[in-house]
Amino acid sequence: MADARTVQARVEAAAFSPSSPPSRFFHVSSSTMSGGRSSGLKSRKPPSTVSRDISPEIDDDERREDIQNPRNRSYAEKVLETEQANMAMVALLTTLAFALRFYKINHPDQVVFDEVHFGKFASYYILRQYYFDVHPPLAKLLFGLAGWFVGYDGHFGFENIGDSYTEAHVPYVGMRALPAILGSLTVPVVYAIMKECGFSTIVATFSACLVLFDNAHVAQDRLILLDATLIFFMTLTMYCYIRFKKQRYRDFSFDWWMWLLACGTFMAFTWASKVNGVLTVVAIGIAVIIDLWDILDIKKGHSLEYFWKHFAARAVAFIILPIFLYLTIFWVHLAILTNSGPGDTFMSPAFQETLRGNELLLNSQEIRYYDTITIRHKDTRVFLHSHPDRYPLKYDDGRISSQGQQVTGYGHEDSNNYWQVIPTKALPETGRGRVVANEDVIQLLHINTQTLLLTHDVASPLMPTNEEFTTWPKDDLSRYNDTLFQLRLVDGYEGEPWKSKSGHFRLIHVPTKVAMWTHPKQLPDWAYKQQEINGNKNVNDKTAVWFVDAIVADESGEDLKDRTGDIAPKEPKSLNFFSKFFELQILMLQHNAGLTASHPYASGPINWPFLISGISFWTQTEGQKQIYFIGNLIGWWACVIGISLYTGIMLADLVARRRDIEPLTEPVRHRLINSTGFFLLFWAVHYFPFFLMSRQLFIHHYLPSHVASALVAGSVLSFALSESVNYPVSVWGPRLRAPKTATYADLGVRGPIVVGVFTLAMFILFVYISPLTYGTPGLDGHAVNARRLLSSWTLHFAAKPTDGAI
Repeated sequence: MADARTVQARVEAAAFSPSSPPSRFFHVSSSTMSGGRSSGLKSRKPPSTVSRDISPEIDDDERREDIQNPRNRSYAEKVLETEQANMAMVALLTTLAFALRFYKINHPDQVVFDEVHFGKFASYYILRQYYFDVHPPLAKLLFGLAGWFVGYDGHFGFENIGDSYTEAHVPYVGMRALPAILGSLTVPVVYAIMKECGFSTIVATFSACLVLFDNAHVAQDRLILLDATLIFFMTLTMYCYIRFKKQRYRDFSFDWWMWLLACGTFMAFTWASKVNGVLTVVAIGIAVIIDLWDILDIKKGHSLEYFWKHFAARAVAFIILPIFLYLTIFWVHLAILTNSGPGDTFMSPAFQETLRGNELLLNSQEIRYYDTITIRHKDTRVFLHSHPDRYPLKYDDGRISSQGQQVTGYGHEDSNNYWQVIPTKALPETGRGRVVANEDVIQLLHINTQTLLLTHDVASPLMPTNEEFTTWPKDDLSRYNDTLFQLRLVDGYEGEPWKSKSGHFRLIHVPTKVAMWTHPKQLPDWAYKQQEINGNKNVNDKTAVWFVDAIVADESGEDLKDRTGDIAPKEPKSLNFFSKFFELQILMLQHNAGLTASHPYASGPINWPFLISGISFWTQTEGQKQIYFIGNLIGWWACVIGISLYTGIMLADLVARRRDIEPLTEPVRHRLINSTGFFLLFWAVHYFPFFLMSRQLFIHHYLPSHVASALVAGSVLSFALSESVNYPVSVWGPRLRAPKTATYADLGVRGPIVVGVFTLAMFILFVYISPLTYGTPGLDGHAVNARRLLSSWTLHFAAKPTDGAI
């Protein structure tokens, strides 16, 4: 047995070897790793009595039930746990990951699946054109940087799946290389996570192989898509948190601060890569709350001052730093996108006028009384329209209409879209008094029929709760009040002039207080399937916003060229960064929640872990080639089994302890609670929230949870194969009263055999369905059928059941 100093030196030198985690709850790995799983049941021991005034050095790592001599381990275990074997395994896994993800990365030389979006966003960065997307910008910024680095000029449209990169001379391989690199590096990070938690080399290799040989990860990593970046930063966040927790006996040391701040940094990068990256923030937040709750325990002997020091440190690393980095990334995003682009119309007029070349900035003009204008709905873009046809006397549901002139929403330019702004007050002959202002009461005269816009307490054709819009002859004053509307500019101030393009407004009916509104549902044939215009009682509805598209003529009926002359170029206006940031965040949330349209390859979260269905990324009739996004069945189902077994083990242990039976030793229990529990936390937080979402969902949303489930599966495998656990795991520090003798997990020869056979089976299945992953070679109908391992997989070019019949 080595003396205390030798052991201490060994423990201090352990950085990538089985070292240990954090305190008592989510330490990430067992703090009490001194023994192993007993071969039989044992009675509960009476709790030890520890005085509260004992220093906090006494922790779970100091308990030790039995000592295992490392010389008694199997030869295979001793070889695999050497530093040379560890580094060789890292090199092998990384090499294989790069090989699988870069294999034929130039195929197909066409736009694949969501490359139509994310490749296009890279173009906008290079051209500095403003765009809008529901996802934060970091991953897309990196794509733009990669495109710029390989010489892409940004002029390819990425319009449709199947558009040729080669014909347009797009350096797409360089852009695809970025996610391929990050996806490849994720594999050794997964391995490192398991090693840092104290698991043996063979178990760490098992978890890494679940990601390495997974067809879904490979398919996603080699395309211009966001998930590789998201998962890479998520795994780095987990790794850094584990390294931080292992420094708990050396709190506030340089290494402790380094890993704490690194964790906060990578957490911010995860958050800024994709909208569901915020789930990583939630997972770390839960772990931190549990950790702080443990520090607050008076039985640990810590003072409140000590607790508040830890609280402040975590607040800096996990709140202030991530928010600062998140804001900085958006600042860079907005600083680059200074030119007008396709995202302009999503933003407020004030935001749009900060963009160089924006139409609102160039063509916005004040509207005067008696100007003839065209009005468009902000969301659906239809024109306010009327024509001589009248509403039918009776609708299909038996309701009676006013039989008034139809007022509809029409999607094309037409003279029936022309309306003249009529004052309801005396005007001066000249001057600013003739400019229409915020909160003015006006009438709108339909030019072609010489009738005034009107709404009244008659149900609209499609929505009985809303008011019908119609018109009334301008010379008939009997319904004058029903033709009065108040103009309310969005975020306008009193007396603000109404402008074309930029003057977003609501039109409020004075007598009944309803807002003019429309929705995408079409009217029947009697209205030529145009959109319904009606009065919405919710005057603050965000979809009841309109704008003046053009000023057709002034009160003389002449064109406006003489009035405006040549407009000099205008410099973009300035707007506070935080105003732009918060406006963008609100729109991102609203539009993400609004992605509810159906999709043939959308699927529910309950199906994802079982690979019930995948996604068709790309097809090519010539040669019958296709990319079908689906995972490796062996690996994914093994992860499901791992989670199920873990749940069963913990429930069985809980029930047994209620009967005063100890089926597990404390070190093993703590390993399962702390290490595996941390992994399960990430799996659950990145999975279950999708059950609450009504938006469009796809199986690739499960990839972060799949990585976490691979870690759970490795931990359960270690529990099944080894009677002991690696100890110690934490880095020695001054708060640890005395170092303890190391003990080791021993998987024996059975560990490499089980993992080797499993990995071989995964690799064989990976190769078998690889034509669906890489899109080459093409498969005939029978070969496609053979690779449809589940009947729910919807593959293209499948042979009909009668094919081949004689």
